[in-house]
Amino acid sequence: MASDLTNTDAVPAPVVPPAPAQSEPRPAATPHRHRFLFVYGILGGVLAAAIAGVVVYAGRSISPAPAWSSWHPHGGGLGAAKQIGDQVGASYRLPNGSQLVDVIAKAPTVPGQGGAPVPINFFAIRGSQGTADRVFAVSSSNTIMYSLCGLGTSCTIATGKPSVARGTLVRREVLELALYTFRYVGGVKSIVAFMPPKNASTTPPAILLQKSDLEAQLKTPLEQVLRAKTPLPAGIPAHEVQVIDSTTESRVYTYGISQTQQGDVVLVLKPLAA
Repeated sequence: MASDLTNTDAVPAPVVPPAPAQSEPRPAATPHRHRFLFVYGILGGVLAAAIAGVVVYAGRSISPAPAWSSWHPHGGGLGAAKQIGDQVGASYRLPNGSQLVDVIAKAPTVPGQGGAPVPINFFAIRGSQGTADRVFAVSSSNTIMYSLCGLGTSCTIATGKPSVARGTLVRREVLELALYTFRYVGGVKSIVAFMPPKNASTTPPAILLQKSDLEAQLKTPLEQVLRAKTPLPAGIPAHEVQVIDSTTESRVYTYGISQTQQGDVVLVLKPLAA
């Protein structure tokens, strides 16, 4: 009986086939994928341009363009012109150390009855050598008048004798006044400057400069046009004399005051050479 129990054949365990391998899920279709890539590309380009702009701006901040001048007036209008007159006038000296002239800035006016200022309405430049006259309207918003007055009788220069060199220095001062004015006083298109007379019995000449006359000089730093240290009459460098003559010599006028039938005041300018 025991033999039957021990000799019974063992029944093999059933074989379980391996489970089929699970395939990885296929990614879902992305129909807008190319659009997103295009948008991301644009955003990347915009970001790159912004970074480039910041770099350029930072470079300019670190190395800014040279200033046109080391000094400039504050504010605008006639107030700024008066600052320019004071600043420029104080730097021009005679050999004895006295100031060359006082500079008075004002709106374009002439004395009326009782001394009250009357606005100038027009400039009339008489033509020469067959050329036509030029007439243009002026006002306190587009024109500044400078009077260069010495401390002698009738605004003559009190000390020393009139000379070509001293006259050139006065014209240098007018040129510097014009450059500062056109550069820093908005809206001004012309300046007229009355020079000191040679003596008390002569009418002083006037210089009329327009902004369009000085376009090249206004694009160049001032110290490259007129050196920072103002010379004495006998010490003006030759290259400055050339600049002064080329910009002012043909724009020196004798002048008179006229009036139209309607009462407009006209400053009549006649070329000195004529």
